[in-house]
This record gives sequence, C-alpha cells and structure tokens, in this order.
Amino acid sequence: MSSESSESIAVRKNSELDRFELYVDGNLAGVAAYQDTANERAFVHTEIYPRYEGRGYGRKIVQGALDQTRDEGFGILPLCPMVHHFVESRPEYLELVPHWSRQRLGLPQQ
Repeated sequence: MSSESSESIAVRKNSELDRFELYVDGNLAGVAAYQDTANERAFVHTEIYPRYEGRGYGRKIVQGALDQTRDEGFGILPLCPMVHHFVESRPEYLELVPHWSRQRLGLPQQ
C-alpha cells in the first residue's frame, strides 16, 4: 500500500533559477533544470534528492514540468536522461519534441 495518498505533492516552476521544483509535504524533494530557447525548453538535469529516491517522484516532477511546459506553448528538448526516458516511453509527450531533433536525440519519429 502506498503512502502517497497521504502526501501533499506539488511541482512548481521557479523561473528565477530556471528549474521546476518538486515539493513533498512542503519539503523540496527534487529539481528539473531547464534552459529556454525561443521555441523550446531544453531539460538539462533532473535530480531527486536521496531521501526521496525510489518512490516514483522522478516521474512526477518530469510529468508536471512537461505538462506546464506544454501549457506555456513550448516544445521540449529532452537532453536529461530522466526526461528522455520519460518521453521515449510515453507517445503523448513525444509530440512536444520538435521533429528536427528527434533523430539527433534517438527518439522515434512518430
């Protein structure tokens, strides 16, 4: 049984530090750093802090960051291995990756 249901989980964008932050019960649990271009947001590093590893929080921060990025109208460049794997295994997020970069990043064209 997961204790997740009793936890408060939030993904917030911190524009000053160019990163998304994952909060669990009000505590900073991880970050997903990015760099914006004119049309894309390049995700360069994602980290879940050791105390929070192994509980699926990597997926939560990546999904939250990508959903917010889509809402802002950006495409994504999944340079970070965690974001790359997430996008590679979820076709609904692959559409956010520009066609010109998919082959270069080893992602499916469709």
